[in-house]
Amino acid sequence: MATKFIASQESSQGPLRLAIPSDGELHEPSLGFLRACGTPVKRASLRRYTGELDGIPGVTVLLQRSADIPAKVEEGSADLGIVGLDRFHEFRLEGAASLVIVDNLAYGQSQLLVAVPGGWVDVTTMADLADLAVEFREASRELRIATKYPRLVRSFFHSKGITYFSIVHSSGTLEAAPVMGFADVIADIVSTGVTLRENQLKTLEDGVIFTSQAALIGNGQSLAASPTKMEKTRILLERIEANMRAREFYQVTANLAGESEEDVAQHLLKRPDLAGIQGPTIARVYGTGPGRWYAATIVVRRARLQEAVDHLREMGGNGVSISQPNYLFERDCEAYQQLVAAVSSKAKAEPSLV
Repeated sequence: MATKFIASQESSQGPLRLAIPSDGELHEPSLGFLRACGTPVKRASLRRYTGELDGIPGVTVLLQRSADIPAKVEEGSADLGIVGLDRFHEFRLEGAASLVIVDNLAYGQSQLLVAVPGGWVDVTTMADLADLAVEFREASRELRIATKYPRLVRSFFHSKGITYFSIVHSSGTLEAAPVMGFADVIADIVSTGVTLRENQLKTLEDGVIFTSQAALIGNGQSLAASPTKMEKTRILLERIEANMRAREFYQVTANLAGESEEDVAQHLLKRPDLAGIQGPTIARVYGTGPGRWYAATIVVRRARLQEAVDHLREMGGNGVSISQPNYLFERDCEAYQQLVAAVSSKAKAEPSLV
C-alpha cells in the first residue's frame, strides 16, 4: 500500500502524459486529429517516441504501441490515451482507475465482426451458427473461434445463446485461420471488409459484436491527484470538443439592404431555424452606393447550408461568403464536466491511499 501511495505521489507531479498510437491505423489519423484541434505533436525527430503538444505547455506525448496504451493508462504511466474503444473494453480491468473520457473522436471507425467461410451457404445468421455449434458438439468437437478479443467475443456469443465453442487466441493475421485449419470461424476488427472477401470469408447478418472508433481514455486516480493535470486536461478537452462541434457548422455572411439593423434582423427572424444559433449578427456596411446596407452573419448546420444561402438570396442578399470556424465553444465543456463527475464518483467509492 505504501509503494502504491508513493507511486501516486510521483505521478501527480510533472507533466500531463498523453499516450498516442505509434503504429497501426490510428497513428496518422491521431496526429492529424490533434493538429486539427490546434495542438499538433512536436518531436525533435521522427524516430523519437516522446514529444509535446504545441499550444498546451506541460503536456508530454508518449508514442506507444496501440495494444499497450490501455495498460499504460491503467497503471498510471500515462494519464490520458487515444485508443480504439474496442481495445479499451477488451483489456480494461473491472473497477480499475481507467475510464472513457470521450467515446467517439470521429475517426478510426471499425466493427468487430464474426466471419465464417464463404462456402458455408446455410450459415448467414448467429442462429445458424448456434445450430452448427450444437452439431459440432454432437460430433464431439467444439466450434473454434480465432480472435484477439476473447472477452468481447465470449460475452457476445453467450448473449446469442451459444455456449459450445472454444476461443483460439491469435496475435497474428486471423483471415487465414479457417484455411489453415486451426479455427472454424474468426472474430476480428473490420474497416472495409476487403481483406475478408479476398480470403473467401463472409460476415453474418447479425454478427456485429462491437462498433468501435478512436476514443480518449484517462486514469481517474492520476488526474484527480493533480489539479494541474486536471486543468491541462480541461484545456485539451475544450479544444477537442470545440473543434469537433465546429465541423458541423458554417458561418454565412451576406450584404442585405434595409432601413436599420432591426429591420434586417426581423426579416431574418421570420425563419428562426435559419437565423443562427442564437440569432443573427447585423453590422452597418459603410459604402458609397445608394441606400443602407448591412452585413448579416448567421451560423448554420452543415445540412442547412444551401437552404440558408437561398434564404439570404431571396431577401436580396449578395456577396454571400461562407467560412467554417475552427472552434465553436459552448458555455461549458461537456466532456470536462463529465470527467469531473466521474473522477469525483470514483474518489468517493475508493478508500484513501494515505
